[in-house]
Amino acid sequence: MPDLRSIDAIVTEQQKNSLARAIDQVNTLVVGKPQQVKLAFVAVLAGGHLLLEDVPGLGKTTLAHALAQTLGLGFKRVQFTTDLLPADVIGVSIHEPQHGRFVFHPGPVFTGVLLADEINRAPPRTQSALLEAMAEHQVTVDGVSHPLPDPFLVIATQNPTDLSGTFPLPDSQLDRFTLRLSLGYPSPAAERALLRGEHRRQMIANSPAQLDAASITALRQAVTQVHVSDALLDYLQALLAASRQHADIATGLSPRAGLALLQSARAHALLRGRGHVLPDDIQAVFVALAGHRLVAAGGLLDGQALAQTLLARVAVD
Repeated sequence: MPDLRSIDAIVTEQQKNSLARAIDQVNTLVVGKPQQVKLAFVAVLAGGHLLLEDVPGLGKTTLAHALAQTLGLGFKRVQFTTDLLPADVIGVSIHEPQHGRFVFHPGPVFTGVLLADEINRAPPRTQSALLEAMAEHQVTVDGVSHPLPDPFLVIATQNPTDLSGTFPLPDSQLDRFTLRLSLGYPSPAAERALLRGEHRRQMIANSPAQLDAASITALRQAVTQVHVSDALLDYLQALLAASRQHADIATGLSPRAGLALLQSARAHALLRGRGHVLPDDIQAVFVALAGHRLVAAGGLLDGQALAQTLLARVAVD
């Protein structure tokens, strides 16, 4: 039997209302994608990073801007291009003769929300500049470590790797993203609302922040208090083990992926108004969490299909 902990013991009424308003606002700005918006907030509450992948023009950058505006954190955008250098992202030390020493000039990564737009248009060397920032929430330049703001969130957009002018993200980079989402084409009703409605950019600019650094930190702390029973941990570990033993999977899920799955399931349970995790929470986030981490043997299946296969094969005891 799970610990049926009340959500009221974890979050206050004010926190619940603020979070509900934040989700409603993003759903107003990004029409017809409630599931993707919910999973985006799962990544935020789990303390992770978010990768948005789709063909151009489907609203990836709009979702990123809407999230950043709603979260109320400092925000900077970097357009990744083939000539972007690592120093353009993390910063550089410049010798200043008047001081007789090198002075570090922070790059745009020193912010609450960094939008890495079209991240896979930059070469691997520049992509890797974000690895330490995403994993350790700091950057090291000339042997000196510089902490990043807390909370810190990377929202990256990328085009499918079969499009021209893209560089595939290395596996180590992909593993730093908690969830990968695709928006897809809008429904006819959602597209009509877009065509008749106000310009999204103006709507986002006029939208108030619904959260701030302190409230996000408090909600992330609340997520860690969501109860996970031993039976749920057994199910989670069974999924991890199955990913490492499946004949069609060359590279299974790492322990870091397992920790991300645990936190994401907790965040999903909190968003559903529960203080305990159910199998539904793990299943709801699993494809978005595992799809970009699983490497197919022979390249016959994509990661999302493999993740769906694992969910179908691993039973809930």
